[in-house]
Amino acid sequence: MWKPFAVVLSAVLFVLGTGLHPVPWFTWLAALPVLVVAARVRFRAALVAGFAAWALGQVPMWGYFLNVVEMPLPVLALSQLAPSLLFGLLTAGFSTLVRRGRPVSAALLVPAGWALVEYAFSVAMPHGAWWSLAYTQADLLPVLQTASLTGVWGVTFLLLAVPSAIAAALSGTAGRLRLALTFGTVVAVALAYGTFQLLGTAPAGGPRIALLVTDHPNDTIPVDTAEGRDLVARYAARAEALAASGVRTIVLPEKTFRVGPRTMAALAPLNRVATRHRVTIVAGLVQERGQGANNVALALPSGVRYVKKHLIPGVENEVQPGEGAPALLPGTTEGLIICKDLDYPELVRASRARGATVLYAPAWDFVDDGWLHGRMAVTRGVESGMTVARAARAGTLVVSDPRGRIVAETTSDGDFATLTTSLPGPVAPTPYSRLGDWFPWACAAILAATLATTALRRHPKPPAHQTTPHPQPTTATH
Repeated sequence: MWKPFAVVLSAVLFVLGTGLHPVPWFTWLAALPVLVVAARVRFRAALVAGFAAWALGQVPMWGYFLNVVEMPLPVLALSQLAPSLLFGLLTAGFSTLVRRGRPVSAALLVPAGWALVEYAFSVAMPHGAWWSLAYTQADLLPVLQTASLTGVWGVTFLLLAVPSAIAAALSGTAGRLRLALTFGTVVAVALAYGTFQLLGTAPAGGPRIALLVTDHPNDTIPVDTAEGRDLVARYAARAEALAASGVRTIVLPEKTFRVGPRTMAALAPLNRVATRHRVTIVAGLVQERGQGANNVALALPSGVRYVKKHLIPGVENEVQPGEGAPALLPGTTEGLIICKDLDYPELVRASRARGATVLYAPAWDFVDDGWLHGRMAVTRGVESGMTVARAARAGTLVVSDPRGRIVAETTSDGDFATLTTSLPGPVAPTPYSRLGDWFPWACAAILAATLATTALRRHPKPPAHQTTPHPQPTTATH
């Protein structure tokens, strides 16, 4: 009777430890009950237990994907059931290895396999690295620093390595000391690295910036309409006051205005503020060009333009994706990016490679996902050692330093939300920004070695010197 209860307990812990508002400590515990069960049952039962624990734990997210992101039901079903099956297979593999007396291999299989699954989904699916357990740890900074070495994949590895090792140790197989030493060392080194990273404080007192957002109206407004001109004037008046107070960069949210070749002049009030005070205003626009339109971050008065590269399927069908290199503001190490593009580690690494140490990100959340999507941006900053300033309507305005510390944060509710702060100083490029996604390939090597040694031990060959003795003739005596 306790085994079904343990599976349900894992599902409940996954509900609490994942999703839009995760409690980070529950994420560390979520897999433990179902892995304890798996160590005591055969392959098929472990497969079902793992599948059920993950699938039930993700049920609360179905409403978000269906009603908010507008994901088609067949796509949603595939995107939820496929990882459930993969988690079930890893759980079943854990069961097999434990029962064969290989607890260290069993404890490595689940974290390495799941980190590799996350990486494969980030490459194959249209949402980048959106889907990862690592973001649940965005407020536990010593843990999050692992991302500067391995990307989010290393954080996921730690999250599943701990319950896997505990479950394997509780199975009663031999090798508990080696198991404890192996995984205890891995976790201790990761936390020591994270603590060391946080010892130094990034220099403060950099240029002052402001994030300026209103949710009224919470839609893209044609700039040449009465409503559009009024919104431009309202933004310009507040930008004027911010510039006069010493702010040097002002970031507006994503897709605030719709403009075309003949209506760009309607942005003149913002451009005048930028020119008069020698400040940069980053405006999020839907910019019509020829037969199509782009989702654009436009810097005034320089005219530097960044086009969003990754669009939300079903939500942004009216715009076309951009191409080309990341955009930098002239004579600075400050780059532009837009909302969902922060879900793609390679884009942030590309900006870092071009010399950017700060990213200004117009954004647009779906209210309830504001914390999670904002923390994804924070995590990108930790991966590549960058300050991120993200101005989102219907969500979260956040500025984070290169170690993931929240410098300033607020929500966009009310008429206008303004977040003003000084930029932290830069840090050196991180190992991950230089090496990229090396860790998933290391996980693939771990899996390959585990499978190979399992196959060899299943069919052991006799030693070369060992021969089958021939029967000795017997002599009858009378």
